[in-house]
Amino acid sequence: INAENVIPAEIPLVQEVTCTLWEWGNIWKQLYVANKKDRFRQVQSMMCELMEWRSQLLSGTLPKDELKELKQKVTSKIDYGNKILELDLIVRDEDGNILDPEKTSVISLFHAHAEATNKITERIKEEMDESDYGTYSRSSTSPTHSLYVFVRNFVCRIGEDAELFMSLYDPQKQTVISENYLVRWGSKGFVKEIDNFNNLKVVFTDLGNKDLGREKIYLICQIVRVGRMDLKDSNTRKYTQGIRRPFGVAVMDITDIVKGKAESDEEKQHFIPFHPLHWTINIVFLSSTGLWVTMKMLVGDTTQIRKDYPHLVDRTTVVARKLGFPEIIMPGDIRNDIYITLLNGDLDKSNKTSQRNIEVNMCVCDEDGKVIPNAICLGAGDKPTSEYKSVVYYQVKQPRWAETLKVALPIEDMQRIHLRFTFRHRSSQESKDKGEKNFAMAYVKLMKEDGTTLLDGFHDLAVLKGDSKKMEDASAYLSLPSSRHNIDSKGSTLSRSSSSVGGLSVSSRDTFTISTLVCSTKLTQNVGLLGLLKWRMKPELLKENLEKLKIVDGEEIVKFLQDTLDALFNIMMEHSHSDEYDILVFDALIYIIGLIADRKFQHFNTVLEAYIQQHFSATLLWEGELHCMLSGKKNRKISVIILSSKLLLSECRDILLPVITKELKELLDPREEAQNQEKKYCVELLNSILEVLSCQDPSHFVACMTAILNQMDDQHYASYIETFRTSSELVDFLMETFIMFKDLIGKNVYPLDWMAMSMVQNRVFLRAINKFSETMNQKFLENMNFEEQLWNNYFHLAVAFITQDSLQLEQFSHAKCIKIVSKYGDMRRLIGFAIRDMWYKLGQNKIRFIPGMVGPILEMTLIPEAELRKATIPIFFDMMLCEYRNTGEFRKFENEIILKLDHEVEGGRGDEQYLHLFESILTECSSSYAKIAKAVETFVSLVKGLLEKLLDYRAVMNDESKNNRMSCTVNLLNFYKEINREEMYIRYLYKLRDLHLDCENYTEAAYTLLLHASLLKWSDEQCTPQVMQTEFQSSQTHRHLKEHLYEMIIEYFDKGKMWEEAISLCKELAEQYEMEIFDYELLSQNLRQQAKFYENIMKILRPKPDYFAVGYYGQGFPTFLRNKVFIYRGKEYERREDFQAQLISHFPNAEKMTTTAPPGENIKNSTGQYVQCFTVQPVLEEHPQFKNKPVPDQIITFYKCNHVQRFHYSRPVRKGSVDPENEFASMWIERTSFVTAYKLPGILRWFETTISPLENAIETMSMTNEKILAMVNQYQSDENLPINPLSMLLNGIVDPAVMGGFAKYEKVRIFFTHSVDQGDNLAKLLPAVPSQIPFLGAGIKIHERRVSDSLRPFHERMEECFRHLKVKVEKQYGVRELVRSPAFTSLFLLLLKSLDLISRLSLPLGSLKAANILLSLPPPQQTLCEVSGAERLQRSVTSQGHPAAAGGGAETRTRFPRLRDYRS
Repeated sequence: INAENVIPAEIPLVQEVTCTLWEWGNIWKQLYVANKKDRFRQVQSMMCELMEWRSQLLSGTLPKDELKELKQKVTSKIDYGNKILELDLIVRDEDGNILDPEKTSVISLFHAHAEATNKITERIKEEMDESDYGTYSRSSTSPTHSLYVFVRNFVCRIGEDAELFMSLYDPQKQTVISENYLVRWGSKGFVKEIDNFNNLKVVFTDLGNKDLGREKIYLICQIVRVGRMDLKDSNTRKYTQGIRRPFGVAVMDITDIVKGKAESDEEKQHFIPFHPLHWTINIVFLSSTGLWVTMKMLVGDTTQIRKDYPHLVDRTTVVARKLGFPEIIMPGDIRNDIYITLLNGDLDKSNKTSQRNIEVNMCVCDEDGKVIPNAICLGAGDKPTSEYKSVVYYQVKQPRWAETLKVALPIEDMQRIHLRFTFRHRSSQESKDKGEKNFAMAYVKLMKEDGTTLLDGFHDLAVLKGDSKKMEDASAYLSLPSSRHNIDSKGSTLSRSSSSVGGLSVSSRDTFTISTLVCSTKLTQNVGLLGLLKWRMKPELLKENLEKLKIVDGEEIVKFLQDTLDALFNIMMEHSHSDEYDILVFDALIYIIGLIADRKFQHFNTVLEAYIQQHFSATLLWEGELHCMLSGKKNRKISVIILSSKLLLSECRDILLPVITKELKELLDPREEAQNQEKKYCVELLNSILEVLSCQDPSHFVACMTAILNQMDDQHYASYIETFRTSSELVDFLMETFIMFKDLIGKNVYPLDWMAMSMVQNRVFLRAINKFSETMNQKFLENMNFEEQLWNNYFHLAVAFITQDSLQLEQFSHAKCIKIVSKYGDMRRLIGFAIRDMWYKLGQNKIRFIPGMVGPILEMTLIPEAELRKATIPIFFDMMLCEYRNTGEFRKFENEIILKLDHEVEGGRGDEQYLHLFESILTECSSSYAKIAKAVETFVSLVKGLLEKLLDYRAVMNDESKNNRMSCTVNLLNFYKEINREEMYIRYLYKLRDLHLDCENYTEAAYTLLLHASLLKWSDEQCTPQVMQTEFQSSQTHRHLKEHLYEMIIEYFDKGKMWEEAISLCKELAEQYEMEIFDYELLSQNLRQQAKFYENIMKILRPKPDYFAVGYYGQGFPTFLRNKVFIYRGKEYERREDFQAQLISHFPNAEKMTTTAPPGENIKNSTGQYVQCFTVQPVLEEHPQFKNKPVPDQIITFYKCNHVQRFHYSRPVRKGSVDPENEFASMWIERTSFVTAYKLPGILRWFETTISPLENAIETMSMTNEKILAMVNQYQSDENLPINPLSMLLNGIVDPAVMGGFAKYEKVRIFFTHSVDQGDNLAKLLPAVPSQIPFLGAGIKIHERRVSDSLRPFHERMEECFRHLKVKVEKQYGVRELVRSPAFTSLFLLLLKSLDLISRLSLPLGSLKAANILLSLPPPQQTLCEVSGAERLQRSVTSQGHPAAAGGGAETRTRFPRLRDYRS
């Protein structure tokens, strides 16, 4: 690739953007053509962004910090785009500049590739999220998601302060998913906190894949009014203020946004309409009343989204966590939240005349009843408060609050606190409200006496009534039961004072229900797990708690994974002096790791890995665990699995391997004779460890080796070679190195997009290969020291190197080619020239590598690089010459190249340029070697023909038209049959069979397999590999294979309703069963099958297929169709219109011809495509066995449309004027006859129309004779005609230097002399040749009379040539003379008179067959005047012509009575 070296003036990043846009632009166009709409829009969007950013970079006006940020965005977008478009990975330094491999060490380059791959994998999430096209995509490796919501405005005229509680809600399960996000809205229509103005942003985080899988998710906003009891009350001091009253709700279905089915854009605003509660319906609300928000789904937890989306999530953004744990609890994620939901109550109105307006007041108190300040949070984004007041429902006996709040306290305070709920009536009159006191209370402790946390779920609390002052005295109420369940369990009889202490009693009528949810990584609700986590408090229960761990629920363990692992390792550390707890701890670890391996908890693998990396450093711990593992007390298989999983982490290997080797060494000590079983386990463990270590990514090791080779100079190589003491050691090293290089090249140890790393490795390997080849030349080339296997390994390595995908420049984009060539050059040329030089150095040893190296060298020469081909194709001639000198022929070479060429071209290699180079180079090479030149010419012609057909076959391999694929397949199998390559012939037979079966062409599939069967004999001769096919491997002899083939063929004929053919094969099989192998059981089955086929023939209707003539005209068609006519066999009930439509569909650019006449040369030579299609009638061939016999129609009908080779097409034509009284008088029939190359049906559903060389000779000779006679007549009747046309015609025939006509016909005659089926045609040719001599003589006499003096020498030369020709013809065929008789004269005069008639009827003169006039004519049948137009039509003017009139290219013949059949 030659490219001008232009030094751009822009900064490197701008250059990179320009190159990227160029490369992406080409792909963008291809996506459009391929109709990949989504990816097309995606690339378009990215290109627009890059163009905009490129303009900003070129402006030079950006501040330093913005420029740095922009560079990061640009490189991130380029890297992401290259990844999704499967382009090469770009490695960069810390500043984003592309690393130069020339200035970077191999190891640094390797690490840069690895880091870039990891970064782009992480960054791809953000890029997919920020793109404007398609749907939101999430990776299963990121199980945490977040919903970003920005409250833009709240439009509602309330007139008082309001609280907006926003949360996520599952309507199917009727549960709230998240914490509330609280926005306090002022009475003036603005947010109350000025700092939150235009900054009401919240992230609902901890959403897992299960949450995203919910059927429905709503975003709900509950509006609570804070002010008067009733909005109708006047705003004066006499009315109570500050009462929280329910006001309304806004709801939006966000399921599609969360699931990624709808657009997720932080700029798109959504309107959520406001729905007032039923008691506010008398207030008029506008249609625009509601909430305006924007939202966007983000990938990652809080830490990740702050890092990935800093423009959305900053330090002021509120985080609303999930009501429950996320799917993964990462180490360090410490949480201690308890969510309290006030559900409902049923409180007696007591002495009130109407139901109370109940307000619940909740606070967090210690054991003394003292309120703990700022322990309650009403919602995310709100400041903590010391007490909580519920909403008030006006005069409702059973209020349902459904308000959730959060209690957040230090873990150490949890043991001593409780929640206190007090109930108070609120009056709308301020004076009355001040006098209202608490009329009831309830409480609940957050931790139980056993140290576990209050269980999640509903809690029916006991309502206490009595002295309102005692309700704030903890000593008064803490001794009373907190739950109605506790009262029931004590068997108390519920009464108004069933339990009374210090002025308080439990009310039996009143109820109050709450629900709790504990989200704590430090507080557990399981006693067994708590005992393990606090094992030091009761060490005597340690063994029991370790055993109980296995029955603890898995979800509870994974929530406290870090603390549980800490506890287990601490137990082992603190008891390292004994093995008392080793087995129990080890069992616990197995249980935990097995738990995480479960699919349910698979996401916790990342937690375990993070824990190991952050907390794993105790060698002593592993010594204890290893001792346990190797002690033989536990299942060794599990131990090996556990240990192997640790070894996968490099941090663990550094700790484990020294300890492992020490322990194994002691246990494998030969002095320990009594520990045979232990040694067995140790060997198993060691084997597993080695397997794990060997399965690690080999790319790092390859990079290290490449780095070492890269550092070696010539002296290093020389010194290293000298370290081998013997030749055998050096040979072994070189052979193993070559094998290793070949494996590394073939296996692609690096990812496919690591282009820079692969090219650096190739450059280093190429230098090493060349250095080692120098050693081979020096030490292992001479006959005594020649190492054939070493040289063989070298050649195969070199060919593998040159043909590897990463070096095939023509498969890459133009930009990538220029990049590679400019930095590394075309390494294929270098290694290719080296292979050529090494080959020629072999000398007499070349013969050892023939034919073994023919295939590899062919593969190399097929690389589409012109200079490489020119340099290496001559190796082929050298191989031929070498084999020829040794054996007198080059048959091995020829067989091998034909075999390999088939596989290589089918695999995609080879082109027209290669074909021409191959021909010209080998022809030129052989020109200096006369003995072999002819054989080389024949070989080149053979390969050329094969390559042409293979290229045609490859071009249509993926063609939608199976017909084209079948045609090319038949061309190939016929070619292989002609050159006697039986194995390849059979290979393509089965390819053709499979194509037929795909199209349900069972008849054609049967005929195809019949060709294979015809190669076999009815004998017990063993099958050679050439005639075997993989599906018949069980058939060892010809007889078995042929029998199996016949059975399959009969099955296909049966499906194709060709029962006559099936019967023929059955009879052949029956003869074998009866007369050869005497298997009467098979014979009986066969006869029953024949009987069934006979019955089918007579009883089952077989539709008659139509036949269609199809012509493909124009240079736009492939060579196997171009300007050819085919006869197609239609399928059952297939109409011509349907057939033609299906045919045209494969050639969308073809033009359908409307006439059935043969096209002119202008159409045949045009660049377009023209298709002609019309129905033809098959001609029934004679069947002697049916002659003069009463044959049923069912039998005859079959032969009317099967086993046919001749076809007719007839159409009426009017000649002359129309007789008004008899329109048939001027009606003529034009008939076109066709002859196919083979009978139909056959191995194809169509065959080309043909004409034999003998028929062509007859046709040409007859036309020439007619032309001479016509011209003689013209010159006799008109003395003024110029002589030149006559001179050219005669000279062209008689002068062999000009035409060589007679010699050509003589060769054809001799070739077909012994042909059995060409007797009739030979009889027609024999008289036609000598008949030409009298015509020529008459013409030359006319020419002699009229030639000018200046042309007299020319005439004399022509006359001399005629004399020689006459002697030769008369010697071979005898003398023919013009008959000068009255009959002849009359006939000749009649002919002349007929010329005028002929010209008026526009009939071709050639149709007269006038040459036959001069021959001995048969007895006359009738005179010319007796034949009328009507009689001609009545006789249907059946064609009696020779095959040339019916075949070759479908020549059109207008039939009329020939003159030789009549007399005057």
